[in-house]
Formats: sequence, C-alpha cells, structure tokens
Amino acid sequence: MAVPAELAGREAAQAEPSFAGLTVLIVEDEILIAMDLEDLLTDHGATCLDPVGSIGKALTMIAGHHVDMAFLDVNLRGELIDPVADRLAAAGTPFLFTTSYGVDALPPAHRHRPMIAKPYGESAIIRAFAEHCPN
Repeated sequence: MAVPAELAGREAAQAEPSFAGLTVLIVEDEILIAMDLEDLLTDHGATCLDPVGSIGKALTMIAGHHVDMAFLDVNLRGELIDPVADRLAAAGTPFLFTTSYGVDALPPAHRHRPMIAKPYGESAIIRAFAEHCPN
C-alpha cells in the first residue's frame, strides 16, 4: 500500500529531527568523540560551539555564548564536571551527561538529569536530544 506523499514527508521529518536554531555546547575531553558528536548534531541542524575539554574552558564558553543545550562528559581527565553542571542548571539550560562510569559518577545534585552511557550510538544521542531539547 502506497503512503501519501504528505504523510511520507511527515514520517521522514519525525524520523530525522531537526535541531535548527539551537546552539549546543559539547564538553568532552576525547577529541574524536567530541568531533563525532559535533558532526552528528550539525548534520541535524544544530550549531555547535567549539568542543571544549576542560572545566575552565567550558565555564568561559557558557559565560560568553548563548547555549540552548549541552552534552557533558562527567570526568575530564580527572576534573569533575560539577561546576559546569551547576552553572548550566542555574541558567536554566538543559544538559545531558555522557559517561562510561554510570549514574554513581554523576554530580550528586544532578543525578536526576538525563545520562547517556558510553559507548553510545547515534540514535541514542538524537533521541535524547529530541527528548530534552528546549523546543
């Protein structure tokens, strides 16, 4: 049975969400992971700030740019992400944690926030972004 063109277009739009107009901060100390995540999000229309791999750089980015959504690695070469999560939460900016350490590694004040376990697939990132993004 053929699907009407307008329905097929809607189904395709639902299958491939667009994050156009959203600015994303990626805080990740593994450059290849950061680059892959950036490519995936920009392919779906998001604008990504340059990925950062330290707490200091992340706080500087937050202070100097509008951020609609953030992806936060929990442990940046021994630096815990807590100050960045606290700053984003205070600003009302949604964020997702990415970690291979599990929920116990999340900052205690933010354990109720969404987490994506590493290694993750593209569909998990897109689904989580669509679920938690601000629009």
